[in-house]
Amino acid sequence: MSAPAPSPLAIVDAEPLPRQEEVLTDAALAFVAELHRRFTPRRDELLARRAERRAEIARTATLDFLPETAAIRADDSWKVAPAPAALNDRRVEITGPTDRKMTINALNSGAKVWLADFEDASAPTWENVVLGQLNLIDAYTRNIDFTDERTGKSYALRPDEELATVVMRPRGWHLDERHLADTGGRAVPGAFVDFGLYFFHNAQRLLDLGKGPYFYLPKTESHLEARLWNDVFVFAQDYVGIPQGTIRATVLIETITAAYEMEEILYELRDHASGLNAGRWDYLFSIVKNFRDGGPEFVLPDRNAVTMTAPFMRAYTELLVRTCHRRGAHAIGGMAAFIPSRKDPEVNKVAFEKVRADKDREANDGFDGSWVAHPDLVPIAMESFDRVLGDKPNQKDRLREDVHVEAADLIAIGSLDAKPTYAGLVNAVQVGIRYIEAWLRGLGAVAIFNLMEDAATAEISRSQIWQWINAGVEFENGDRATPELARKVAAEELDAIREEIGEEAFAAGHWQEAHDLLLRVALDEDYADFLTLPAYQQLRD
Repeated sequence: MSAPAPSPLAIVDAEPLPRQEEVLTDAALAFVAELHRRFTPRRDELLARRAERRAEIARTATLDFLPETAAIRADDSWKVAPAPAALNDRRVEITGPTDRKMTINALNSGAKVWLADFEDASAPTWENVVLGQLNLIDAYTRNIDFTDERTGKSYALRPDEELATVVMRPRGWHLDERHLADTGGRAVPGAFVDFGLYFFHNAQRLLDLGKGPYFYLPKTESHLEARLWNDVFVFAQDYVGIPQGTIRATVLIETITAAYEMEEILYELRDHASGLNAGRWDYLFSIVKNFRDGGPEFVLPDRNAVTMTAPFMRAYTELLVRTCHRRGAHAIGGMAAFIPSRKDPEVNKVAFEKVRADKDREANDGFDGSWVAHPDLVPIAMESFDRVLGDKPNQKDRLREDVHVEAADLIAIGSLDAKPTYAGLVNAVQVGIRYIEAWLRGLGAVAIFNLMEDAATAEISRSQIWQWINAGVEFENGDRATPELARKVAAEELDAIREEIGEEAFAAGHWQEAHDLLLRVALDEDYADFLTLPAYQQLRD
């Protein structure tokens, strides 16, 4: 802390929020400003490196494990730090944004962990960014309750020992926070805003509660990006005066490039690493993004046809379990996104069986835990893992030495029999428009067709439309994927939504804006790296 005190950050174009002074204190903003000053230049270099790597993939149409880090992979001697008690049993994790009602419900859900999400399940309005932090502070001080104005139902926290452990997910490296700027007018990366405010206010408080500041790291593309996070953690712990290694981070392996660097990512974070997570939609989105000009063998079928049992997805998940357990880390499985219907028990019965089969597979494959999107799914997932784990907190002792994955296995998309369908195109347009419209209203987690969707949904939807058009895919009905067909389907969907919700509700929403934005990112010749970048420019708060 010998560096000169950083200049305070300026709050830009933001209306004052209730109690914001409790979050945006001078001391907290000084910490965020110092993170920005020290680490944003490296963040910028790493974003530029992403573009260089993408160009290399375009040239070679392949990926491989890194030769320069072979010694790290070959060295059996290193392990990640032992899990703290609060993170040793992670058999069911619930995910969701940090609005007040969700905060209470998630903590009370019976899940072992709550992924408190400032990323894909949260549209980054200033209100969501600041009040989400306030809700977590209030939860830790037991100063939180909520009454639903519509139903009159009240929500309050259960006793501390019954609450889920919080693992907070900040925004990815690519997103800036336009409402906080330095003296030069440069926006602060959203990752530093989310991490910085949460860590500064809660690190010591969490230690006093017998837990700690735990994080999920999203959208990581390389071990060098993990190294940056590790350096941030080292600095942050020194800054507030807590022991090194107090922070624990779980990295989402949701990009195809990170799948080739899992061991190296754990190695860079080894004093702070808690585990790795196997995602699905963002992972498929990353495959399309990186191999979009790789030829027909990289064309994915409908997103719902690419299950975790597809050969290249199975290679990825089994390699993840093998890697984590070899290094003493937790392996966390994917999302059960189903939202139970209050009206249709038959729909629930079928969906619950699919969820049960999915969680049984993960538990039997060696995962130590898994995600659900709704409290009603917690008991189903818990049962699957209880059956395998029993009284053990995890199964990290199951090393899965039978797993052998070659570099080519992770990108063997051509092993799939399924093909893109016209119904898949329609679904991509429907879900894309409906999700983006909600996001533009400040909602990041949205129930669409009985599934909880987040920003990764919109990314894979628009990516598939883009890929199918650029590959000239012919559907089973004889239609060819063209911009004209996508526009026709989108126009029909807009008309259907108008009829479904009525003219007044349609006019009050952002439907035309969402339609236009989906078509823009799905049809532009230049593929946008992230849909949320142009969408953020249209997010009004």
